[in-house]
Amino acid sequence: MPASEVELVSMLKAGDERAYHEVVNRYGNYLYRLSYLLTGNSADAEDVLQNAFAGAFKSMGGFARNSSIKTWLSRIVANQAARFHRTSKKHRQNAELGDCPPNGIIKYDNDTRLDIVAALGSLPHMHREILVLREMQGMNYREIAGVLGVPMGTVESRLSRARGELRKLLEDYRLTPEA
Repeated sequence: MPASEVELVSMLKAGDERAYHEVVNRYGNYLYRLSYLLTGNSADAEDVLQNAFAGAFKSMGGFARNSSIKTWLSRIVANQAARFHRTSKKHRQNAELGDCPPNGIIKYDNDTRLDIVAALGSLPHMHREILVLREMQGMNYREIAGVLGVPMGTVESRLSRARGELRKLLEDYRLTPEA
């Protein structure tokens, strides 16, 4: 039987290696997808995720349990991705959309998905981040606020502006979901 979140946190704080593996198994795919959507390619996504896990496990003693492990790790990934965007001189172009695990929320053909990801990639990081968390990761406003460390009103206003920007970029594009 898998450990509960409370047990998992206690095991992590005690340095139990099995707990580290459990966290990676439980949240790894979700966090990789988040990292991929925020960075735009698999190589940078892997680097961001590796740094996020290393930082999280190193600072596990500071985990205050005022959010879920998933939300806490998502925030660390988002912070690492933001750091990547601030410090990276050049960004690799997204040519590997197939590497990103599907989330099952909306399915589009590959060309449409490439266009959406390209449009997302041209948005400022703050707007791409909030759209990814809401529209692609399916987080609710409270979860997004926890991941980004901002009030819910800020989530609402950023999301509104980000949707408007994306809508402008895709204005002439007719999106038709796969059947």
